[in-house]
Amino acid sequence: MPSVSDNPMPALRSHLQRDGFGFVDATAMRVLLEQAHTLDDWAAFAASWNQLAPDPYLASLGRHRRRRHAVFSAAPTGAIQRKPHQPHYQSLQYNVLQGDIERWFEPVLPEIADSISLRAILEFSRDFFGSLAPSVRSWHIELHQFRIEARPDEPGQPTPEGVHRDGVDYVLVLLVDRQNIVSGTTTIHSADGTQLGSFTLTTPLDAALVDDNRVFHGVTAVTPQDPGLPSHRDVLVVTLRKAG
Repeated sequence: MPSVSDNPMPALRSHLQRDGFGFVDATAMRVLLEQAHTLDDWAAFAASWNQLAPDPYLASLGRHRRRRHAVFSAAPTGAIQRKPHQPHYQSLQYNVLQGDIERWFEPVLPEIADSISLRAILEFSRDFFGSLAPSVRSWHIELHQFRIEARPDEPGQPTPEGVHRDGVDYVLVLLVDRQNIVSGTTTIHSADGTQLGSFTLTTPLDAALVDDNRVFHGVTAVTPQDPGLPSHRDVLVVTLRKAG
């Protein structure tokens, strides 16, 4: 299982180039993120997951997911700009449950979009993935705040569409919080379904990075560790696609 903890940037780049994915533990990920900005406002950033809105597109499936969404644009250098609020769209090729529809989610709150922690995450994503695709001059970046809730009689489904690709170029999945849950293991697969690796995000800032053109990914269902207590898994997903 590829894992990165020491000398994180070269090792992670090597993993992505060789395997199409990499897992980063929280200690290494903090080093990578704080190359841009210190995460001084992380506590407030993480607390914003308590203000997510229900995902109305999954209500009929009985799954408990809350989220917010935002879109940004980025050149190889310079400021990363938030774009006007817009729907999230995937074709049926990439999302068999909810493809070919425009899904409008509540927007990421302005103070979170402007936070130091998010700026560090966006700049790292742009710079790191940009180093793997130096010919790209403009990135379309989508940001998804997710909370998956688990109940005793109903496991939470981080990826209800199953093992999939997102239809983008690169994906960062960053753990923000994990309370009273079991499992939630990220798995990476080849096109024929062969599992290439797995990693459970357990500590805030644990991360998975994926070359979406090369591999598929999924996350196993989460269940409560103590059925009598609330259970959730909070993640930030950042996707990058060549603009245009």
